[in-house]
Amino acid sequence: MGVVTVLLAYNDTPQGNAALEVAVDEATRRGTTLALLCLTAQADDGRADSEAAHAASQLPDALAHPPVVFRTHDQVPADAILDAAERIEPELVVLGARRRPDVGMFLLGTTTQRVLLDSPVPVLVVKGTPDA
Repeated sequence: MGVVTVLLAYNDTPQGNAALEVAVDEATRRGTTLALLCLTAQADDGRADSEAAHAASQLPDALAHPPVVFRTHDQVPADAILDAAERIEPELVVLGARRRPDVGMFLLGTTTQRVLLDSPVPVLVVKGTPDA
């Protein structure tokens, strides 16, 4: 594969969509490819394809290179993100994180914490909208 600079760990959630916007901005600013890793829990319900199609429909034509799309459903999300980061060697990993207004602070989930601690490349965490 060619040089992939920005790896987006995506799921169709408010925080995933916030991360999508930031990842597109980063790829556009860098003039490089965006790798879209669609994370879903179900192997057989078509959700990964649906989420990949939704994310791809949100991508602007202004990207310098067409996105590369990966789908995963058979791995723990942190493992999938870390494996993809090692395999494609991006300059940056982007992922979304939930805000928890009920506790009055920004807390990181286990997936985000593990990726931050174990990623071989820099990680950008994007806060989504507060949970309802």
